[in-house]
Amino acid sequence: MTLQIRPFDLADTEPVVSLWQETGLTRPWNNPYQDISRKLRVQPELFLVAVDGTTLVGTVMAGYDGHRGWLYYLASSPARRGEGIGRRLVERAEELLIDMGCPKVQLMVRTENVEVHDFYASLGFEPFETWNTGKRLIAD
Repeated sequence: MTLQIRPFDLADTEPVVSLWQETGLTRPWNNPYQDISRKLRVQPELFLVAVDGTTLVGTVMAGYDGHRGWLYYLASSPARRGEGIGRRLVERAEELLIDMGCPKVQLMVRTENVEVHDFYASLGFEPFETWNTGKRLIAD
């Protein structure tokens, strides 16, 4: 495997959206193209893709708000699971966050996505109980 992790490029848009759709990360209320556009305006260097040759096989979006880092849209090609793509994406995102002075990182996992719990635990993530809430500010 000649996996390269690099910042997202506009030419990656369609393969990224396809991967997100294939892995079930998209939701009707979140336009993936709009999410990409918004990310490119805020810390675009924290939007990473994994490519093997010319094939996009993984993604992660990270962000840092001065208090904690966040990971979003971590995905790896279902055909390539078990090759360490997700792990390498998380590790690279964490390196970039550390370089920014970020002291901790969090992520959210949808309740029904139980199969990833062991994956995140293997990376040192610990579950904790919180009440998550949100509010849409801009309707897509």
